[in-house]
Amino acid sequence: MSTSSFSADDVTQFRRDGYIIVRGLATPTLCDQLMRLARQHLAARIAPLEYEAEVNYPGAPAALDAPGGRTVRRLLQAYAREPLFRQWATSPAMGGRLQQLLGPRVALSQAHHNCIMTKDPNYGSSTGWHRDIRYWSFEHPGLVSVWLALSREHDRNGCLLLLPGTHKMEFRSDQLDAAQFLRPDLEENREMLRTQIAAEMEAGDVLFFHSRLFHAAGKNETSDTKYALVFTYHAAGNRPLPGTRSASLPDVMI
Repeated sequence: MSTSSFSADDVTQFRRDGYIIVRGLATPTLCDQLMRLARQHLAARIAPLEYEAEVNYPGAPAALDAPGGRTVRRLLQAYAREPLFRQWATSPAMGGRLQQLLGPRVALSQAHHNCIMTKDPNYGSSTGWHRDIRYWSFEHPGLVSVWLALSREHDRNGCLLLLPGTHKMEFRSDQLDAAQFLRPDLEENREMLRTQIAAEMEAGDVLFFHSRLFHAAGKNETSDTKYALVFTYHAAGNRPLPGTRSASLPDVMI
């Protein structure tokens, strides 16, 4: 791993655009070890799991008993699965940078992300334009997710697409559908979508992105499953609201 801090320019970019990619933050050896564990857990169907048929996204199987219905979308509760996952999530490479973005006391949420994302080439679905904070419940919306690419991510295998700067924008309710996805049928939204960038990454690259940043992802049109390890963090003083899903599991101080 490289140093445990962002440059001043990095922090400025994150504040402006709502994301930053750190190239080669995880070593090839670490990525190989994490990938091997992820494949083992996927092959053994180690619970808890989320299936494509459960998300109802475009291209997903219609039901669990439909063809491809039990295609795994996420290996949930990554922090509790393996010591190596925990070590990455709480490493100095994470902690130092997150302190620059969130403040001196940082907590990992076990209730959100905290997973190995998989994208199957046959039944993996696409994801519309959304902000993660739409279904998270905290005192303040300023959370940061950290996406470690365990294999190459590019346009053909469904890498993340980002709308820079949207974490600072306000949106009217009619710009979003009932599930809080950005409506592509509106001209003002289509104009915004022309600014999208593809977060293409190699194994070991890490994307830090704001919980209010609009992002999407296409389908995997290659022959190989794509893997990424994803955790979400917040300032320790930014507490989850009692009784919500965000408060359903204890945070981890890092």
